[in-house]
Amino acid sequence: MSFAWPLALLALLVVPLALAGYVLLERRRRGQATAFASPALVPNLIARSPGRLRHLPPALALLAAALLGLGLARPHAERSEPREEATVVLAIDSSRSMLATDVKPSRLASAQAAVRTFLRRLPEGYRVSIVSFAQAAYVLLPPTADRDLADRALKNFRPGDGTALGEGIDRALMVARRIRGKEGERPPAAVVVLSDGAQTTGDIQPLAAARQARRLRIPVYTVALGTPNGVVQVRGEGGFLERITVPPDPPTLRLIARTTGARFYEAPDGERLRTVYEELGSRVGRKEVKREVTAAFAGGGALLLLAAGAASAFLFGRLP
Repeated sequence: MSFAWPLALLALLVVPLALAGYVLLERRRRGQATAFASPALVPNLIARSPGRLRHLPPALALLAAALLGLGLARPHAERSEPREEATVVLAIDSSRSMLATDVKPSRLASAQAAVRTFLRRLPEGYRVSIVSFAQAAYVLLPPTADRDLADRALKNFRPGDGTALGEGIDRALMVARRIRGKEGERPPAAVVVLSDGAQTTGDIQPLAAARQARRLRIPVYTVALGTPNGVVQVRGEGGFLERITVPPDPPTLRLIARTTGARFYEAPDGERLRTVYEELGSRVGRKEVKREVTAAFAGGGALLLLAAGAASAFLFGRLP
């Protein structure tokens, strides 16, 4: 146990001083009683004597003072609390094809909106990581439970040439398998890929990455973005704008999800993505947390004061 205001513990000096004063008063009371009448005659003068129970109200009052004194120091106690542990790695395609506006306002903006909805509904204890992939894959956000950091990371996407889908999945798996819980075990993890699915570059093939995910027992959920009519404008060598059709590749994304035992989604939707964390489950770990327990000491002190008053009223017909 630790205290935020340790100097306040000096107030506990009141307790031994009060105890010493009570002992002196008891001795003085006995002396006065002896001077007033012979001890042998006291039973004839008093119908009922509380006996040793007369010490109960002062004892309760002293305990109350001790608890209230400890409460003034703002005590903090460490205790072990259960915590849900799971990680979701979001692998988001940031290739130029994601700028197509066949999904309003664009494929990439639609993916970002779905992810924001997903993050708002993700259980608080779950960690999230974000991987961006175009011609290469990068970790934009290491695993964290801070949703504000995740929201800021979503704003840092920069479109690039090419779509290294396989490398995006491989980098997401690398992030997921490196995570360890407090007990050293790897908590449950899942990867969510949001892409138009058509790989155009990269040394790692998507299905090879999917088979690796299956060996690691990490499900890879996939979300297909776009329609066959998607078009992007690209500036050619002569400076002229060219319109290039960028149809998605749902069959590849569907096969990736099926290979890893996960689900495939036709379009990004926060409500549909909720099944990701519902099916993911969690491993209940434990963490040490420090909590202020001032209220417990104050409440205990107040109850003891009430008990002291009740005992005094019952034994002597008056409050202490």
